Amino acid sequence: MRTKKPLEGVRILELGNIVAAPFAGKLFSEFGAEVIKVEEPTNGDPLRNWRVMYKDTSVWWHVQSRNKKSITVNLREAEGQEIIKKLTKKADVVLENFKPGTLERWGLGYEALKEVNPSVILTRISGYGQTGPYREKAGFGSVAEAVGGLRYLTGYPDLPPVRVGIAIGDMVAGLYAVIGTLMALRVRDHDEEKRGQEVDVALYESVFSLLEGMLPEFDLTGEIRERTGSTLPGVAPSNSYLCADGSYVIIGGNGDRIFQRLMTAIGKEDMAIDPKYATNQDRVNNVEYIDKIIESWTKQYPIEEVQRILDEASVPVSPIYSIKDIINDAHYSARDMIQEIELEDGKKVKTPGIVPKLSETPGKIETNGPALGEHNEEIYKEFLDFSYEDFKRLKQGGII
Repeated sequence: MRTKKPLEGVRILELGNIVAAPFAGKLFSEFGAEVIKVEEPTNGDPLRNWRVMYKDTSVWWHVQSRNKKSITVNLREAEGQEIIKKLTKKADVVLENFKPGTLERWGLGYEALKEVNPSVILTRISGYGQTGPYREKAGFGSVAEAVGGLRYLTGYPDLPPVRVGIAIGDMVAGLYAVIGTLMALRVRDHDEEKRGQEVDVALYESVFSLLEGMLPEFDLTGEIRERTGSTLPGVAPSNSYLCADGSYVIIGGNGDRIFQRLMTAIGKEDMAIDPKYATNQDRVNNVEYIDKIIESWTKQYPIEEVQRILDEASVPVSPIYSIKDIINDAHYSARDMIQEIELEDGKKVKTPGIVPKLSETPGKIETNGPALGEHNEEIYKEFLDFSYEDFKRLKQGGII
């Protein structure tokens, strides 16, 4: 196994808060990038106080901010802005998720940062992107999920739209930010002049990109895909089915050969060979009947037996996991997806593992989410060579 980390030597200045940009920063940090997280001096990133708390710190913080270094800078003050420029001189990437125009008002837009470091990549995540008529609208992930078309599809047709139970819009945008930044780094490193560029990620576009073939479908047929509950529109059979013990099981029998194996496993060999169900479109035309047949079978058995029979038939099947089920699952453990960290007081707590898996240069959890300003002295005194007097003055003045 190689000892050098995939992103070793890449320095990222994270100016963002809460989810989208910090989620991207987390991914960079897990694979060796030095991520310097800039926080507001008084309270820091609001995520520190979100959801479940332990010892006055969000438990989520230790997932979202692991491996990062925390410094404090007041970005609204001129001296704070000069600090960011000094840091930018030594950074490969500046990562932010402020409302468009905010960095420009602070004198920290791309043109200003490019002056101090022509090689810097400015990765920007916002609700609607850096251009267009909506660019200055406030945009959170939940709103982006609505504008991007996802919320319209989520839930049952006779009930109001519902949200996915996580900040999916923010995190998908964070993934695109990582992908775009890595592309920009590769281009820069192959450019003779080592020129950087802007990476513009919009939350609503990130969500919109997930909508499969809906746009050309509508354009060609006028069909608007609607909410369909637990089914997968246009693909059959794929649904949740009630078992004898009251549990629901997910079965995906939508491949032609998989459907044949499924029908054989549940004792419906006649349906397995019936040309009326031979192709996906044939099955879509008869999906209600097929689902009724499958559930009449699942209702006869507890979920463990349903899973055993369909696993043996090589049909995709699974119970619907809660987080408790995930923790107790042997496959998660075997894949190192349930790791354990130790908090400052010695308390051990489980935390998600690293995705993706690299065979030679895997990612790693090295440090927990840092305390607010934990790395101020390291960055200001050692990295930027601030004198003790300057450091003390900036701290007393609320700049850091």
